[in-house]
Amino acid sequence: MSIKFAIIKERKNPPDRRVVFSPTELANAAQRFPEAQFKVESSDIRVFKDEEYLEKGFEVTDTISDCDVMIGVKEVPIEALIDNKAYFFFSHTIKKQPYNRKLLKAILDKNITLYDHETIVKANGIRLIGFGRYAGIVGAYNGFRAWGLKYNNWNLPKANTLEDQNALIDQLNKIKLPTIKILLTGSGKVAGGAQEMLEAMHVKQVDVENYLNETFSEPVYCKIDVLDYNMRKDGRVLDNQDFFDHPEAYVSNFMRFAKVTDYFIAGHFYGNGAPYLYTRDDVKSSDFNIKVVADVSCDVDGPVATTLRASTIADPVYGYDPQSESEIDFKDDKAIAVMAVDNLPCELPKDASEGFGELFLEHVIPAFFNNDADGVLQRAKISENGKLTPRFAYLQDYVDGLEEI
Repeated sequence: MSIKFAIIKERKNPPDRRVVFSPTELANAAQRFPEAQFKVESSDIRVFKDEEYLEKGFEVTDTISDCDVMIGVKEVPIEALIDNKAYFFFSHTIKKQPYNRKLLKAILDKNITLYDHETIVKANGIRLIGFGRYAGIVGAYNGFRAWGLKYNNWNLPKANTLEDQNALIDQLNKIKLPTIKILLTGSGKVAGGAQEMLEAMHVKQVDVENYLNETFSEPVYCKIDVLDYNMRKDGRVLDNQDFFDHPEAYVSNFMRFAKVTDYFIAGHFYGNGAPYLYTRDDVKSSDFNIKVVADVSCDVDGPVATTLRASTIADPVYGYDPQSESEIDFKDDKAIAVMAVDNLPCELPKDASEGFGELFLEHVIPAFFNNDADGVLQRAKISENGKLTPRFAYLQDYVDGLEEI
């Protein structure tokens, strides 16, 4: 069975230079699946030039309406959607995001089969693909950049002016860190990416006990998971699964870390109902020592109380005044510097695209040719035949505009 895939042009503003498949990875896909045909929609913004795809033998064209499956990164504008096709992109609809209700409605009206990259998961719900690692890589770098700007210690170039992760590491290895304590939360791909950067800088990792109680003559970091900064109200110590199943039974004890931390990298996943890591009242405390926050998770007005808003690649850092709970100049002595860019992987488009394509080729393309043996496509499918699939039927009220968002 021959299937025609199109690598589509990104049309969302601000422009996103990422793509699901680099030319090299697309060539790998074509070699592995000779029954697949791949066309590339011409693009003047993509990090890889049209010529690079042509050199690998792919057709680059403005006409993709003969293709069956459209593969993109960000939301496709409604006017650019082609009826009766299958699409892959981040739709930002599964949490009932108000700004994309019309998009999902149009997808149903146009009889489009939608697969969301975010819903490409294993049977246990763990995501198979994503840009999380690159968010962590860029987020850690941006946090160090913010520190340098706040204290006039160093002036790192913006991440999006550099070629790749190695270039970011080269810049970080030119600076001399003060003897600060760096805290990293999380256990997934985001935290892993941030940890790669700390390791590349040869920052010493220490355990919780030493981090909380010892003084060091060099910069150190500590990576912590949910049970390090949350505890059961009844005092019992169980396991991570208990925390995920019963978040309401826990309270945060993050303040013991905030008391000794200088730079905090938030790389955790925050589940609904879980305690906030720290509140605005916590930040008012004289025990709150954190000076720079790189909030890679970027839940606005949420578990990391200093994150008042998402920041932008153009203007990535703002200041949080603990007493007024408002935004001020991050260089102000009172300010905690906050880096909360919510599209960090866009700053490393080449690396992010290459990594994403490897995962997409490993987990998604085979499903089209093995009768979806692992159920990857079935789980990821949000709409089909003009209707929501049973797995996503909870979105019907959202589509109909009946639900208060």
